[in-house]
Amino acid sequence: MSSVGEPSGGREAQLKHTGLRPGWTTGACATAATTAAYTALLTGDFPDPVTITLPKGQTPAFALAAEALSGGTAMAGIVKDAGDDPDVTHGALVRATVRPLPTGSGVVFRAGPGVGTVTRPGLPLDVGEPAVNPVPRQLMREHVAAVAARHGGTGDVELTLSIDNGEEIARSTWNPRLGILGGLSVLGTTGVVVPYSCSAWIDSIRRGVDVARAAGRTHVAGCTGSTSEKTVVAEYGLPEDALLDMGDFAGAVLKYVRRHPVDRLTVCGGFAKLSKLAAGHLDLHSARSQVDKGFLADLARQGGATPELAEAVAAANTGLAALQLCTAAGVPLGDLVAVAARDQALAVLRGAPVTVDVLCTDRTGTLVGRSPLAGPRGG
Repeated sequence: MSSVGEPSGGREAQLKHTGLRPGWTTGACATAATTAAYTALLTGDFPDPVTITLPKGQTPAFALAAEALSGGTAMAGIVKDAGDDPDVTHGALVRATVRPLPTGSGVVFRAGPGVGTVTRPGLPLDVGEPAVNPVPRQLMREHVAAVAARHGGTGDVELTLSIDNGEEIARSTWNPRLGILGGLSVLGTTGVVVPYSCSAWIDSIRRGVDVARAAGRTHVAGCTGSTSEKTVVAEYGLPEDALLDMGDFAGAVLKYVRRHPVDRLTVCGGFAKLSKLAAGHLDLHSARSQVDKGFLADLARQGGATPELAEAVAAANTGLAALQLCTAAGVPLGDLVAVAARDQALAVLRGAPVTVDVLCTDRTGTLVGRSPLAGPRGG
C-alpha cells in the first residue's frame, strides 16, 4: 500500500513522479484560439485568457498572443507551451481565423500558412484535407457549438488554422515523408502533452510496476497512450494502478517486468507502433525506429497475401495504409502483428513467469488485431 499523499499508481501517478511539467497540444492551442476568435466574432470582444474544456475534463486557460477583428473575420493566436517535453512546436504561434458561413454549413476546416495538407492515403484524413486530426477537429466543433449557444450564433463557420513558421518546423518532422505538405499537423487526443525525459519516464514505469505489485495486481497493462489505455480498461476492466503508461518505452516495461514478474502482462498500442515491436524494436519513438513495410509485407504473405498485395503493402505510405489494404483483402495483418509483437515480448522476458497478450488498435481505439495469451518460452 502507498502512504498517505502518495500517488496510487497509473498514468497520472507516473507523470507526477517524473517531476516534469506537462504542456498543451497543438490541438488544444488551436481550440483555445478558435474559441477566442469565434467569441470575438459574435460579441466584438476577445476573452483573454480564454478557457476551454479538454476531453478528460481539465479546464486550462490560455493567454492570447495575437488578436484581430475586421472585415467580418476574427483571428486569435496562442503560443504553444509544451511543458518540459522537447517538442519541436514548443513556442510556436498557433492562429485560428474564423469567418461566418451560411446556415447549415457546419465547421469547415482550412489549412492556412504553416499547417499541412494531406496528399497521400493511409492517414486518418482524406487526401486534400488540412492536417487537422479527428480528435482536435471534434474538440473545435464542440467549442464552436458552445460559443454559438452562449452568444446566439449558428455555429456555421470557416475555420482557418495556421502556425507561424510551421512549414520550416515541419521539415524536422515526419510530415514530408508521410505526404503532409506545407506545414505541421494539428494533433492531440487528450489536449495534454505528456513530457518524455527518457530517464525520468523509465523510472516512472518502474515505479508503476512496483505500485501494481504492492497492490496485489496480477494483471498489468503497458499502454502506448490514453487511447490504448481506454481500450484495455474496456476489454479487461483493469483498475488505474494496473495501467502502465509505457509511451514509446516498450523495452523498459519488459525488462523491468522480467526482473519483477506479474502473472499477466497485456501490451496495447496503435498498430503502427506495435508493428515496430513486432519487428524487434524496443524503443517505439518515431525518431528512433520506423515502421518496416517490408516486414509487414512478409507477415502479410504468411497470412495468405498474394504477391501483388504483398508488393502493395511494401510500398504503402503508412502502417495504417498497409493494414487497410490487408483488411480489404481478408488478410489478418493486425492479428499477425499482434502475435509477432507478443513473441518479441516473450523473447525479452527470457522465460520469466509472465503470460503475455497483445492488442493492436487504430487511432480511435478500435481493436484491429490481438494475439492469444501465451506463457513463458521454455516454461
